[in-house]
Amino acid sequence: MKPDERYPFIPYRTVPLDEATTLERGKSFYAEMDERRSVRHFSDRAVPREAIELAIRTASTAPSGAHRQPWHFVAISAPETKRLIREAAEKEEYESYEGGRMPEAWLEALRPLGTNWEKPYLETVPWIVVLFEELYGLETDGARRKNYYTKESCGIAAGLFVAALHRMGLSTLTHTPSPMGFLSKILGRPSNEKPYILFPVGYPAEDAQVPDLRRKSLDEVSTWDPSPPNSQA
Repeated sequence: MKPDERYPFIPYRTVPLDEATTLERGKSFYAEMDERRSVRHFSDRAVPREAIELAIRTASTAPSGAHRQPWHFVAISAPETKRLIREAAEKEEYESYEGGRMPEAWLEALRPLGTNWEKPYLETVPWIVVLFEELYGLETDGARRKNYYTKESCGIAAGLFVAALHRMGLSTLTHTPSPMGFLSKILGRPSNEKPYILFPVGYPAEDAQVPDLRRKSLDEVSTWDPSPPNSQA
């Protein structure tokens, strides 16, 4: 493949680490992230805008299909907008929890977590951040530009966003009321964007509680050197 002047190649260098330092960093990061929990009880304590900016910048370092970076983060702190989002989200969530949208098996799976249709934290938190998936790009002349692997790219960006918040001592929750079209209307987003996930962002309330969850073990979530099908011993 011939070099492309849009992305000229430049040297990439990292600082080599010895094995002990590599493992020390890995263990430290794992221990920190293992303390992360989804929070549904937030304080109204202010969070500086710069913290949200840093989390979005971090999320935007994510790899993406053809480097299209098919995401757009909308940050909301205005009380009136947060109120509108809460009302619309609770309307959809009520239909899911009480109106029969969610099958009983799903409701049973959620029951130990104590979730319901009420989302008061959407007004309590200092920030709501909505990640929109850019389905296609728009050129200056209005022509569409195809994006690739948009869901996968946004998923990686969302994970980095959550990690960045946790690193700064902030908490969040991955909230996906279904359907989420109301977010496009309230926030005035263009037709080439689709709501992907909503993050309430803030500090946990002093009396916040979370389920005492057990994470799957390494053996449950990984397989090492599997033998190819029909391989000869």
